[in-house]
Amino acid sequence: MSYTGSGLKDVIKSLGIVFGDIGTSPIYTLSAIFALLPVTISNVMGILSLIIWTLTLLVSLQYAWLAMSLGSHGDGEGGTLVLKRMLIPLIKSKKVNLFFTALAFLGISFFIGDGTITPAISILSAVEGLKLIPFLHGLSQNVIIAVAILITFLLFFVQKRGVEKISLAFGPVMLIWFSFLTVSGLLFVIKYPYIFTCMNPCYAICFLKSNGFIGILLLSKVILCATGAEALYADMGHLGRKPIINAWIIVFIAMCFIYLGQGVFLLENPSAQNVFYEMAFNQFSVFYIPILILSVTATAIASQAMISGLFSVIYQGITTNIFPRLYVEYTSQKMASQIYIPSVNWFLLIFVILTMVNFQTSQNLANAYGLAVSTSMTITSILLATVFILKRNLLKILISTFLVFVNFLFLFSNMFKISSGGYWSLITASIPLFFIIIYTLGQKKLYRSLRQMPLDLFVEKFEILSPKIPHINGTAVFLSKTIDPMPAYMTHTIFTNNILYEDNIVVTVETQKTPFGVTAIFKKDLAEGLRVFEIKAGYLEILNLEKIFNAADIHPKVIFYGLEDISTRNLFWYIYMLIKKLTSSFVQFYKLPANKLHGVVVRVEL
Repeated sequence: MSYTGSGLKDVIKSLGIVFGDIGTSPIYTLSAIFALLPVTISNVMGILSLIIWTLTLLVSLQYAWLAMSLGSHGDGEGGTLVLKRMLIPLIKSKKVNLFFTALAFLGISFFIGDGTITPAISILSAVEGLKLIPFLHGLSQNVIIAVAILITFLLFFVQKRGVEKISLAFGPVMLIWFSFLTVSGLLFVIKYPYIFTCMNPCYAICFLKSNGFIGILLLSKVILCATGAEALYADMGHLGRKPIINAWIIVFIAMCFIYLGQGVFLLENPSAQNVFYEMAFNQFSVFYIPILILSVTATAIASQAMISGLFSVIYQGITTNIFPRLYVEYTSQKMASQIYIPSVNWFLLIFVILTMVNFQTSQNLANAYGLAVSTSMTITSILLATVFILKRNLLKILISTFLVFVNFLFLFSNMFKISSGGYWSLITASIPLFFIIIYTLGQKKLYRSLRQMPLDLFVEKFEILSPKIPHINGTAVFLSKTIDPMPAYMTHTIFTNNILYEDNIVVTVETQKTPFGVTAIFKKDLAEGLRVFEIKAGYLEILNLEKIFNAADIHPKVIFYGLEDISTRNLFWYIYMLIKKLTSSFVQFYKLPANKLHGVVVRVEL
């Protein structure tokens, strides 16, 4: 397939943002597997078949085809929350909706947990290649870890420059990397063309049958080949569907060649311990140091897929009210979904470094990796299957149901790694899950505790009070989540403090179940001098409220909003109170003009 013009540019950008993790998995996958398995022809053929079919089923079918086919607006959105939002209008039962909501929360949490392990194993495994340089044979693991931490810090530091600028630099490097993988693999494949027969799934099935329970356990190592696969779907908001799918064709071909080539190399060198680097040294010893530099660069880039995917998922969580309003920077004037979230960036950096220090080597990290990604993939497969069942798409029902079974096999295998490293996935996933639970329950508790006034009573009191007090010249905007009931701060401002303007506009922002689209209209006047302006926006829309106000000819003299002063003796609600204090308010999140803002404090007991 050929690409021209902007199509080629978008594909190269996709290589830089999305496929780094999958593209660098050959550095450690076969080494981790054959550290536990003797090198025989049947074992090599069986493992290669499992790897190729894992890439085919879990990446090509589950993500590149099924998940990405569900984009509903120009291919611009993806992720677990998108699937959850698709299910809501299709399911009538509240209990079933609650189940899928909990499942989505779990999937998001494990995706975030995976984001701390994937960059660690990618970067650390690449830096370990330094040990094969003749004059660096005695390099200590502490030095390796220090170098890996330095590279990690530099990677996270440049995130603030934005995904668009990063991808322009990273894309060409990854194109060179995938070209190298293809050539490297091809040079060994042409020696032993019979290796192509392992693409027959019978080799994978026979391997699992002949090895029994051990074969199932080895799936927890095979899943290493799919590192970062879930970023394909999550990163759709950054780049769109078509460039990612077109880039995956290139990547899949490169992956097949390099894994097949590594299989041939292993058969020739059964004692090899670091398959990727020993193979590179065998082929290109003169150019080994440039290849090492390329691989280290590629693994740093590899972490970008997970980082940018996490930014997308967290932003979806903010707009759908399951995460607090974290500070967000918009890094592209062309594509609003390209964002940078500083708090998430530095949280990830800290945990990636802790992961490296805790596990020390990529071999140890191979034990930690797998549980988070398998859990996340399994939840995605369940949500996909449910969507297709409810939409009654027979072909996709059959394929997605089969993929649920495949994912459960991988998940079952990874369960046995909990004691040897999988516990780290549980720890890292539990942190975002804890915050999601506290924040969502806290929001519900707060809403019930606020003394809000029914709309009909508010209008009645307004009509009685309005003629009796002097009005301030100009327009006042009152920000509110709902019209009925009216917010407590608004009743306090108007009825207690008797602050009333000539024109009082209640502005509501309602998040829709669809990802895109913005409508902004005046509703029927509630009373003379009291109007309602309703904004409805898709949950992936980036709103500029000041621009919307200007378009509707709203020029406020003051913008009122509510601030809750929470008081509690309950530890659970105290944590919620701290989260509220440490994160952005509504007006900070939507960047309204500071000189017009006036916060009204309402004391609430939880």
